[in-house]
Amino acid sequence: MKNLAILGATGSIGASTLSVCQNNPELYRVKLLVASKSVDKMLALCKTFNPDYVAMSCPKATDELAFKLSKTDCRSTLVKNEAELLQLIASVEIDCVMAAIVGGAGLKSTLAAVKAGKEIFLANKESLVMSGQLFIDAVQKSGAKLWPVDSEHNAIYQALSPNLQNSIGHCQLEAEGVSKILLTGSGGPFLNKALSEFPSITPAQAVKHPNWSMGQKISIDSATMMNKGLEYIEARWLFNASREQLQVIIHPQSVIHSMVQYIDGSVIAQMGNPDMRTPIAHVMGGEKRITSGVENLDFFSSPEFSFIAPDFNRYPCLKLAIDACYEGQQATTTLNAANEVAVEAFLNGEIQFTQISQLVDRVLQTSKRQSNSSIEELLLIDSDAKNRALSLIRREILC
Repeated sequence: MKNLAILGATGSIGASTLSVCQNNPELYRVKLLVASKSVDKMLALCKTFNPDYVAMSCPKATDELAFKLSKTDCRSTLVKNEAELLQLIASVEIDCVMAAIVGGAGLKSTLAAVKAGKEIFLANKESLVMSGQLFIDAVQKSGAKLWPVDSEHNAIYQALSPNLQNSIGHCQLEAEGVSKILLTGSGGPFLNKALSEFPSITPAQAVKHPNWSMGQKISIDSATMMNKGLEYIEARWLFNASREQLQVIIHPQSVIHSMVQYIDGSVIAQMGNPDMRTPIAHVMGGEKRITSGVENLDFFSSPEFSFIAPDFNRYPCLKLAIDACYEGQQATTTLNAANEVAVEAFLNGEIQFTQISQLVDRVLQTSKRQSNSSIEELLLIDSDAKNRALSLIRREILC
Protein backbone atom coordinates (compact mmCIF):
# COMPACT_ATOMS: atom_id res chain seq x y z
CA MET A 1 0.00 0.00 0.00
CA LYS A 2 1.34 3.41 -1.01
CA ASN A 3 0.99 6.63 0.96
CA LEU A 4 -0.74 9.22 -1.23
CA ALA A 5 -0.76 13.01 -1.04
CA ILE A 6 -3.51 14.82 -2.93
CA LEU A 7 -2.71 18.45 -3.74
CA GLY A 8 -6.01 20.08 -4.64
CA ALA A 9 -8.12 17.62 -2.68
CA THR A 10 -11.39 19.58 -2.71
CA GLY A 11 -11.43 20.13 -6.49
CA SER A 12 -12.88 17.91 -9.19
CA ILE A 13 -9.62 15.99 -9.74
CA GLY A 14 -9.27 15.49 -6.00
CA ALA A 15 -12.81 14.11 -5.80
CA SER A 16 -12.17 11.74 -8.71
CA THR A 17 -8.89 10.58 -7.15
CA LEU A 18 -10.55 9.84 -3.84
CA SER A 19 -13.29 7.95 -5.68
CA VAL A 20 -10.65 5.73 -7.30
CA CYS A 21 -9.06 5.22 -3.88
CA GLN A 22 -12.40 4.04 -2.50
CA ASN A 23 -12.73 1.58 -5.38
CA ASN A 24 -9.21 0.23 -4.69
CA PRO A 25 -8.75 0.44 -0.89
CA GLU A 26 -5.90 -2.07 -0.90
CA LEU A 27 -3.65 0.12 -3.07
CA TYR A 28 -3.49 3.53 -1.41
CA ARG A 29 -3.62 5.14 2.00
CA VAL A 30 -4.67 8.80 1.91
CA LYS A 31 -1.80 10.34 3.87
CA LEU A 32 -2.04 14.07 3.07
CA LEU A 33 -4.84 16.27 1.75
CA VAL A 34 -4.12 19.84 0.60
CA ALA A 35 -6.60 22.52 -0.49
CA SER A 36 -6.94 26.30 -0.54
CA LYS A 37 -10.10 27.75 1.01
CA SER A 38 -12.87 25.10 1.02
CA VAL A 39 -12.90 24.44 4.76
CA ASP A 40 -16.20 22.57 4.99
CA LYS A 41 -15.30 20.30 2.08
CA MET A 42 -11.93 19.55 3.67
CA LEU A 43 -13.54 18.86 7.03
CA ALA A 44 -15.87 16.35 5.37
CA LEU A 45 -12.90 14.65 3.68
CA CYS A 46 -11.09 14.42 7.00
CA LYS A 47 -14.08 12.68 8.53
CA THR A 48 -14.36 10.26 5.61
CA PHE A 49 -10.72 9.45 4.84
CA ASN A 50 -8.98 10.28 8.13
CA PRO A 51 -5.70 11.48 6.55
CA ASP A 52 -2.66 11.75 8.82
CA TYR A 53 -2.05 15.30 7.60
CA VAL A 54 -4.13 18.12 6.15
CA ALA A 55 -3.18 21.59 4.91
CA MET A 56 -4.89 24.75 3.63
CA SER A 57 -2.88 27.31 1.65
CA CYS A 58 -5.09 30.19 2.87
CA PRO A 59 -4.10 31.27 6.43
CA LYS A 60 -7.66 32.22 7.34
CA ALA A 61 -8.91 28.83 6.13
CA THR A 62 -6.16 27.14 8.15
CA ASP A 63 -7.35 28.81 11.35
CA GLU A 64 -10.98 27.98 10.61
CA LEU A 65 -10.19 24.33 9.86
CA ALA A 66 -8.12 24.07 13.04
CA PHE A 67 -11.09 25.26 15.08
CA LYS A 68 -13.55 22.91 13.38
CA LEU A 69 -11.20 19.91 13.63
CA SER A 70 -10.88 20.53 17.37
CA LYS A 71 -14.62 19.96 17.68
CA THR A 72 -14.41 16.51 16.06
CA ASP A 73 -12.68 13.23 16.86
CA CYS A 74 -10.55 13.48 13.68
CA ARG A 75 -6.87 12.97 14.43
CA SER A 76 -5.52 14.62 11.30
CA THR A 77 -2.52 16.84 11.98
CA LEU A 78 -2.89 20.32 10.50
CA VAL A 79 0.19 21.51 8.61
CA LYS A 80 0.26 25.24 9.30
CA ASN A 81 2.75 26.77 6.86
CA GLU A 82 4.21 26.27 3.40
CA ALA A 83 7.70 25.32 4.59
CA GLU A 84 6.34 22.46 6.70
CA LEU A 85 4.13 21.33 3.85
CA LEU A 86 6.97 21.22 1.31
CA GLN A 87 9.12 19.33 3.81
CA LEU A 88 6.36 16.79 4.40
CA ILE A 89 5.76 16.26 0.66
CA ALA A 90 9.47 15.54 0.22
CA SER A 91 9.66 13.23 3.25
CA VAL A 92 9.67 9.43 3.36
CA GLU A 93 6.09 9.54 4.66
CA ILE A 94 4.82 10.26 1.13
CA ASP A 95 5.24 7.78 -1.73
CA CYS A 96 3.22 9.43 -4.48
CA VAL A 97 1.56 12.76 -5.17
CA MET A 98 -1.56 13.69 -7.11
CA ALA A 99 -0.62 17.20 -8.26
CA ALA A 100 -3.99 18.85 -8.97
CA ILE A 101 -3.79 22.39 -7.60
CA VAL A 102 -5.12 24.73 -10.29
CA GLY A 103 -2.83 27.46 -11.63
CA GLY A 104 0.65 28.60 -10.71
CA ALA A 105 -0.12 28.03 -7.03
CA GLY A 106 0.64 24.33 -7.53
CA LEU A 107 4.17 24.82 -8.87
CA LYS A 108 6.19 24.82 -5.63
CA SER A 109 4.51 21.78 -4.09
CA THR A 110 4.69 19.77 -7.30
CA LEU A 111 8.38 20.59 -7.73
CA ALA A 112 9.07 19.62 -4.12
CA ALA A 113 7.68 16.17 -4.92
CA VAL A 114 9.67 15.98 -8.16
CA LYS A 115 12.97 16.94 -6.51
CA ALA A 116 12.39 14.30 -3.84
CA GLY A 117 12.03 11.65 -6.56
CA LYS A 118 8.41 10.82 -5.82
CA GLU A 119 5.90 9.18 -8.12
CA ILE A 120 3.98 12.13 -9.60
CA PHE A 121 0.46 11.98 -11.01
CA LEU A 122 0.54 15.26 -12.90
CA ALA A 123 -2.82 17.02 -13.26
CA ASN A 124 -1.44 20.51 -12.65
CA LYS A 125 -0.62 21.50 -16.23
CA GLU A 126 0.70 24.88 -15.13
CA SER A 127 3.81 23.21 -13.69
CA LEU A 128 4.93 22.44 -17.24
CA VAL A 129 3.41 25.59 -18.75
CA MET A 130 5.40 27.83 -16.40
CA SER A 131 8.61 25.88 -15.97
CA GLY A 132 8.78 23.31 -18.76
CA GLN A 133 12.54 22.90 -19.15
CA LEU A 134 13.29 23.34 -15.45
CA PHE A 135 10.58 20.84 -14.55
CA ILE A 136 11.71 18.19 -17.02
CA ASP A 137 15.36 18.66 -15.97
CA ALA A 138 14.34 18.21 -12.31
CA VAL A 139 12.47 15.00 -13.15
CA GLN A 140 15.51 13.59 -14.94
CA LYS A 141 17.90 14.59 -12.15
CA SER A 142 15.83 13.12 -9.31
CA GLY A 143 14.57 10.03 -11.10
CA ALA A 144 10.96 10.89 -10.27
CA LYS A 145 8.32 8.89 -12.11
CA LEU A 146 5.99 11.23 -14.04
CA TRP A 147 2.51 10.08 -15.04
CA PRO A 148 0.33 12.41 -17.17
CA VAL A 149 -3.21 12.64 -15.77
CA ASP A 150 -4.94 15.08 -18.13
CA SER A 151 -7.24 12.93 -20.26
CA GLU A 152 -5.54 14.07 -23.48
CA HIS A 153 -1.96 13.49 -22.34
CA ASN A 154 -2.87 10.24 -20.67
CA ALA A 155 -4.47 9.13 -23.96
CA ILE A 156 -1.29 10.03 -25.86
CA TYR A 157 0.82 8.20 -23.29
CA GLN A 158 -1.28 5.05 -23.68
CA ALA A 159 -0.93 5.21 -27.48
CA LEU A 160 2.89 5.42 -27.42
CA SER A 161 5.45 2.61 -27.47
CA PRO A 162 7.01 1.44 -24.18
CA ASN A 163 10.29 3.12 -25.17
CA LEU A 164 8.55 6.49 -25.41
CA GLN A 165 6.51 5.89 -22.25
CA ASN A 166 9.77 5.36 -20.37
CA SER A 167 11.38 8.54 -21.72
CA ILE A 168 8.80 11.19 -20.81
CA GLY A 169 10.30 14.63 -21.39
CA HIS A 170 12.97 13.24 -23.70
CA CYS A 171 10.94 11.29 -26.26
CA GLN A 172 12.44 10.74 -29.69
CA LEU A 173 9.15 10.62 -31.55
CA GLU A 174 10.52 10.35 -35.07
CA ALA A 175 12.88 7.50 -34.11
CA GLU A 176 9.88 5.53 -32.82
CA GLY A 177 7.86 6.11 -35.99
CA VAL A 178 5.57 8.84 -34.67
CA SER A 179 4.66 11.43 -37.29
CA LYS A 180 2.19 13.51 -35.29
CA ILE A 181 0.43 13.83 -31.95
CA LEU A 182 -3.23 14.71 -32.42
CA LEU A 183 -4.54 16.61 -29.41
CA THR A 184 -8.33 16.59 -29.32
CA GLY A 185 -10.65 19.12 -27.71
CA SER A 186 -14.42 19.46 -27.55
CA GLY A 187 -14.52 23.09 -28.66
CA GLY A 188 -16.43 23.99 -25.48
CA PRO A 189 -19.98 25.31 -25.20
CA PHE A 190 -19.65 27.95 -27.94
CA LEU A 191 -18.49 25.85 -30.87
CA ASN A 192 -21.51 26.84 -32.97
CA LYS A 193 -22.37 30.19 -31.40
CA ALA A 194 -22.31 33.24 -33.68
CA LEU A 195 -19.15 35.29 -33.15
CA SER A 196 -21.28 38.43 -33.00
CA GLU A 197 -22.81 37.11 -29.76
CA PHE A 198 -19.49 36.47 -27.99
CA PRO A 199 -19.29 39.87 -26.22
CA SER A 200 -22.57 39.13 -24.41
CA ILE A 201 -21.54 35.68 -23.13
CA THR A 202 -22.08 35.41 -19.36
CA PRO A 203 -20.02 33.46 -16.82
CA ALA A 204 -23.04 31.21 -16.17
CA GLN A 205 -23.12 30.28 -19.87
CA ALA A 206 -19.35 29.79 -20.11
CA VAL A 207 -19.02 27.36 -17.19
CA LYS A 208 -21.57 24.95 -18.69
CA HIS A 209 -19.26 22.54 -20.48
CA PRO A 210 -21.19 20.18 -22.76
CA ASN A 211 -19.29 17.02 -21.79
CA TRP A 212 -17.14 17.41 -18.67
CA SER A 213 -17.90 18.32 -15.06
CA MET A 214 -15.12 20.68 -13.97
CA GLY A 215 -14.32 23.68 -11.79
CA GLN A 216 -15.05 27.25 -12.88
CA LYS A 217 -11.52 28.20 -13.97
CA ILE A 218 -10.95 25.20 -16.20
CA SER A 219 -14.49 25.47 -17.58
CA ILE A 220 -13.85 29.06 -18.72
CA ASP A 221 -10.51 27.95 -20.17
CA SER A 222 -12.33 25.25 -22.09
CA ALA A 223 -14.80 27.79 -23.45
CA THR A 224 -11.96 29.99 -24.75
CA MET A 225 -9.85 26.90 -25.63
CA MET A 226 -7.02 28.37 -23.58
CA ASN A 227 -7.17 25.06 -21.76
CA LYS A 228 -6.28 23.30 -25.01
CA GLY A 229 -3.50 25.82 -25.53
CA LEU A 230 -2.07 25.04 -22.10
CA GLU A 231 -2.37 21.33 -22.88
CA TYR A 232 -0.53 21.96 -26.15
CA ILE A 233 2.36 23.48 -24.18
CA GLU A 234 2.24 20.60 -21.72
CA ALA A 235 2.32 18.06 -24.55
CA ARG A 236 5.32 19.82 -26.08
CA TRP A 237 7.29 19.21 -22.86
CA LEU A 238 5.96 15.77 -21.93
CA PHE A 239 6.59 14.28 -25.35
CA ASN A 240 9.45 16.51 -26.57
CA ALA A 241 7.36 17.42 -29.61
CA SER A 242 8.21 19.96 -32.29
CA ARG A 243 5.62 22.36 -33.67
CA GLU A 244 5.25 20.13 -36.74
CA GLN A 245 4.56 17.11 -34.52
CA LEU A 246 1.63 18.64 -32.62
CA GLN A 247 -1.84 19.32 -33.99
CA VAL A 248 -5.09 20.36 -32.29
CA ILE A 249 -8.32 18.80 -33.57
CA ILE A 250 -11.80 19.70 -32.35
CA HIS A 251 -13.79 16.56 -31.55
CA PRO A 252 -17.10 17.73 -30.03
CA GLN A 253 -18.17 14.33 -28.68
CA SER A 254 -15.15 13.99 -26.31
CA VAL A 255 -15.05 10.22 -26.77
CA ILE A 256 -11.64 10.09 -28.47
CA HIS A 257 -9.38 11.72 -25.91
CA SER A 258 -6.37 12.06 -28.23
CA MET A 259 -4.51 10.15 -30.94
CA VAL A 260 -1.02 9.33 -32.17
CA GLN A 261 -0.34 9.13 -35.89
CA TYR A 262 2.51 6.92 -37.15
CA ILE A 263 4.60 7.07 -40.31
CA ASP A 264 3.06 3.86 -41.65
CA GLY A 265 -0.38 5.51 -41.77
CA SER A 266 -1.66 3.98 -38.53
CA VAL A 267 -3.49 6.15 -36.01
CA ILE A 268 -3.88 4.86 -32.46
CA ALA A 269 -6.65 6.50 -30.44
CA GLN A 270 -7.60 6.16 -26.78
CA MET A 271 -11.36 6.26 -26.21
CA GLY A 272 -13.77 6.21 -23.31
CA ASN A 273 -16.59 8.02 -21.57
CA PRO A 274 -15.64 11.58 -20.54
CA ASP A 275 -14.83 10.91 -16.89
CA MET A 276 -11.51 11.82 -15.25
CA ARG A 277 -11.59 8.70 -13.10
CA THR A 278 -10.46 6.71 -16.15
CA PRO A 279 -7.04 8.38 -16.64
CA ILE A 280 -6.64 8.68 -12.87
CA ALA A 281 -7.19 4.94 -12.45
CA HIS A 282 -4.72 4.29 -15.26
CA VAL A 283 -1.88 6.19 -13.59
CA MET A 284 -2.70 4.99 -10.09
CA GLY A 285 -2.78 1.41 -11.28
CA GLY A 286 0.71 1.73 -12.73
CA GLU A 287 1.40 -1.35 -14.80
CA LYS A 288 -1.97 -2.88 -13.87
CA ARG A 289 -5.50 -1.90 -14.92
CA ILE A 290 -7.70 -1.20 -11.89
CA THR A 291 -11.36 -0.38 -11.33
CA SER A 292 -12.21 3.27 -11.97
CA GLY A 293 -15.94 3.22 -11.33
CA VAL A 294 -16.60 4.50 -14.86
CA GLU A 295 -19.14 2.72 -17.07
CA ASN A 296 -17.79 1.08 -20.21
CA LEU A 297 -18.28 2.95 -23.46
CA ASP A 298 -21.42 1.78 -25.27
CA PHE A 299 -20.59 2.00 -28.97
CA PHE A 300 -24.19 1.38 -30.00
CA SER A 301 -25.45 4.48 -28.20
CA SER A 302 -22.43 6.69 -28.88
CA PRO A 303 -22.97 9.69 -31.16
CA GLU A 304 -21.32 9.87 -34.56
CA PHE A 305 -17.81 11.25 -34.43
CA SER A 306 -16.89 14.55 -36.06
CA PHE A 307 -13.58 16.38 -36.39
CA ILE A 308 -13.13 20.10 -37.02
CA ALA A 309 -10.09 22.30 -37.57
CA PRO A 310 -9.92 25.04 -34.88
CA ASP A 311 -10.92 28.55 -35.99
CA PHE A 312 -8.52 31.03 -34.38
CA ASN A 313 -11.06 33.84 -34.84
CA ARG A 314 -13.34 31.88 -32.54
CA TYR A 315 -10.50 30.74 -30.26
CA PRO A 316 -7.81 33.47 -30.16
CA CYS A 317 -6.56 32.18 -26.81
CA LEU A 318 -5.55 28.91 -28.47
CA LYS A 319 -3.47 30.80 -31.03
CA LEU A 320 -1.80 32.88 -28.30
CA ALA A 321 -0.81 29.71 -26.44
CA ILE A 322 0.56 27.93 -29.52
CA ASP A 323 2.63 30.97 -30.45
CA ALA A 324 3.95 31.33 -26.88
CA CYS A 325 4.83 27.63 -26.66
CA TYR A 326 8.06 27.88 -28.62
CA GLU A 327 9.03 31.37 -27.44
CA GLY A 328 10.24 30.08 -24.09
CA GLN A 329 9.35 29.84 -20.42
CA GLN A 330 8.89 33.59 -19.97
CA ALA A 331 6.21 33.74 -22.66
CA THR A 332 4.29 30.72 -21.37
CA THR A 333 4.54 31.87 -17.75
CA THR A 334 3.26 35.32 -18.75
CA LEU A 335 0.46 33.78 -20.81
CA ASN A 336 -0.68 31.59 -17.92
CA ALA A 337 -0.51 34.37 -15.33
CA ALA A 338 -2.39 36.90 -17.45
CA ASN A 339 -5.04 34.30 -18.25
CA GLU A 340 -5.58 33.50 -14.57
CA VAL A 341 -6.26 37.19 -13.88
CA ALA A 342 -8.45 37.56 -16.97
CA VAL A 343 -10.61 34.54 -16.14
CA GLU A 344 -11.09 35.73 -12.56
CA ALA A 345 -12.06 39.20 -13.84
CA PHE A 346 -14.57 37.67 -16.26
CA LEU A 347 -16.11 35.52 -13.52
CA ASN A 348 -16.42 38.67 -11.39
CA GLY A 349 -18.13 40.57 -14.19
CA GLU A 350 -15.26 43.03 -14.65
CA ILE A 351 -14.51 42.23 -18.29
CA GLN A 352 -16.32 40.66 -21.23
CA PHE A 353 -15.69 37.15 -22.51
CA THR A 354 -13.94 38.51 -25.62
CA GLN A 355 -11.66 40.65 -23.46
CA ILE A 356 -10.02 37.58 -21.92
CA SER A 357 -7.88 37.00 -25.02
CA GLN A 358 -7.39 40.74 -25.54
CA LEU A 359 -6.02 41.16 -22.03
CA VAL A 360 -3.68 38.17 -22.34
CA ASP A 361 -2.41 39.47 -25.68
CA ARG A 362 -1.73 42.94 -24.29
CA VAL A 363 0.21 41.57 -21.34
CA LEU A 364 2.28 39.37 -23.67
CA GLN A 365 2.96 42.28 -26.02
CA THR A 366 4.20 44.53 -23.22
CA SER A 367 6.47 41.96 -21.57
CA LYS A 368 10.13 42.82 -21.15
CA ARG A 369 12.78 40.15 -21.44
CA GLN A 370 13.68 38.77 -18.01
CA SER A 371 15.91 36.00 -16.74
CA ASN A 372 13.95 32.75 -16.25
CA SER A 373 16.57 30.21 -15.30
CA SER A 374 15.18 29.47 -11.84
CA ILE A 375 11.81 28.86 -10.23
CA GLU A 376 12.19 32.04 -8.19
CA GLU A 377 12.69 34.08 -11.36
CA LEU A 378 9.70 32.43 -13.02
CA LEU A 379 7.54 33.23 -10.00
CA LEU A 380 8.62 36.88 -10.30
CA ILE A 381 7.60 36.84 -13.98
CA ASP A 382 4.28 35.30 -12.93
CA SER A 383 3.72 38.02 -10.31
CA ASP A 384 4.74 40.81 -12.69
CA ALA A 385 2.37 39.57 -15.41
CA LYS A 386 -0.52 39.35 -12.94
CA ASN A 387 0.12 42.87 -11.68
CA ARG A 388 0.23 44.26 -15.22
CA ALA A 389 -2.99 42.44 -16.10
CA LEU A 390 -4.71 43.85 -13.01
CA SER A 391 -3.46 47.34 -13.87
CA LEU A 392 -4.90 47.07 -17.38
CA ILE A 393 -8.26 45.93 -16.00
CA ARG A 394 -8.42 48.86 -13.56
CA ARG A 395 -7.60 51.33 -16.32
CA GLU A 396 -10.31 49.88 -18.58
CA ILE A 397 -12.88 50.08 -15.77
CA LEU A 398 -11.94 53.69 -14.97
CA CYS A 399 -12.28 54.63 -18.63
